[in-house]
Amino acid sequence: MTMYSDENTNTATVLSSATLVLYMRYHACEMANSTEIVYASATKLAAMIRDKQVSPTEVLDAHIARIEEVNPRLNALVTLTLDRARAAAAESEARIARGETLGALEGVPVSIKDTIETAGVRTVSGTRLRENHVPQVDAPVVARLKRAGAVVLGKTNVPECAMDLRSENAVFGRTSNPFNLTRVPGGSSGGEAASIAAGCSAAGVGSDMGGSIRIPAHFCGIAGLKPTPGRVPGSGHFPGAAFGPLALGTSLGPMARRVEDLALLYGVLAGFDPADPMSVPFATRDYSQLSLEKMRVMFYTNDGIAPVTAATDAAVRRAARALADAGAEVVEQRPKGIERSHELWGRFLSEPAMPGLFSLYRGREDMMGPLMRAMSKMPASVPPEEAMERYLRAWAGRDKLRASVVGEMMEFPILLAPVASIPAFAHGHRGQFDVDGELVDYLKVFSYSQAFNALGLPVTVVRCGTSPEDLPIGVQVVGRPWDEELTLKAAAAIESAVGEYQRPIL
Repeated sequence: MTMYSDENTNTATVLSSATLVLYMRYHACEMANSTEIVYASATKLAAMIRDKQVSPTEVLDAHIARIEEVNPRLNALVTLTLDRARAAAAESEARIARGETLGALEGVPVSIKDTIETAGVRTVSGTRLRENHVPQVDAPVVARLKRAGAVVLGKTNVPECAMDLRSENAVFGRTSNPFNLTRVPGGSSGGEAASIAAGCSAAGVGSDMGGSIRIPAHFCGIAGLKPTPGRVPGSGHFPGAAFGPLALGTSLGPMARRVEDLALLYGVLAGFDPADPMSVPFATRDYSQLSLEKMRVMFYTNDGIAPVTAATDAAVRRAARALADAGAEVVEQRPKGIERSHELWGRFLSEPAMPGLFSLYRGREDMMGPLMRAMSKMPASVPPEEAMERYLRAWAGRDKLRASVVGEMMEFPILLAPVASIPAFAHGHRGQFDVDGELVDYLKVFSYSQAFNALGLPVTVVRCGTSPEDLPIGVQVVGRPWDEELTLKAAAAIESAVGEYQRPIL
């Protein structure tokens, strides 16, 4: 990592006392301005760059300084591309000078989850199998960010093969939560959430098969959007997100500190991709033009699978009140059959993905990290000859539950739910969690997020509370298929009621 020093440091010692005071005040002001830049919304940064209030290089330098300040403690960004970023910022400045039409993200520094391919930059996916893997082409989402003028800072950490809710692996080690370094940032987009929360990047893109955008957003106090599968291209991701069973429940989507930034990035990322069998050629809408007046909203705080903490329950109820205050008609009601979602998610999405991953290590088992080694030793849930029949039954069960829930949502277009039973947990935790005195299995604590992968519904997560341990608590805002914009509208109303983004103290 390149380190920077103040060229005037050596001369400061020979200045007069009065001049030294002015010098120190100047640099304190400069630091304050830098802090405001790195915590400005991506939307505001893009506007400031367009209006020539700040240059792309100035914005980039502020973010590089922030990375150097806090990333050694977080380990969120694991592969930096700063030379490329400087070149991209210079190109952006040249376009501005020539008076060219600028992209929606012109000059805005972004980060990319390390499961998403980036041309000429290694994409490791947290596994030693791909420690030196350098893709030749960008994934569609990366290409679209670049076309929109975004400046890519680097890649963010994930668990091995993106298969855990902590972001640590044998290649890059452990990522910590910027709100409490003894806690996890979530997974598998944990490095992405930590980078954005800490002001290292203005926004970025993650992926989600079992809460992997939403749980890190919840743990790190930022916003995240899991679109309907196919709304944002899933190709160019490892493990594969755009074919087989995973395509029906996995999504790539934006992560940012504010809902307006999710909408900005979503407008850039969404669109048809012929390499993604789920992809649809739908145009996006302006979410700000939608109305919540008299809209019916359903919320629940117990899915019949796992309890939630009292603070989590309070956060969902706070979100419900915010929508009621915005003119919606809010009803406490649990979707029928949602208690089956955890089992269906496991059988329809999680279990079918594992044999393919294990096969990649065949003959190279020594390259397995602790996670994959432990998972590979778990006994099969059913004999191989019964696996296909079980999978087909799960698929049919999933389709029936989806039809039932979406049917209810024709009357209640927005559904509010917890993201998880708990806030960010401690590094090193294994086994069950104590949820206000009740022991709950590890994966069941995250059943609230898994449900909407199984059902393939769009979800926006926004912070709506704080735990007794002073950790963020997010809320899921769920919409009907292809209705991402309405979830953004409702999430923006909740965000407005809760207040400004709360920065971690690092």
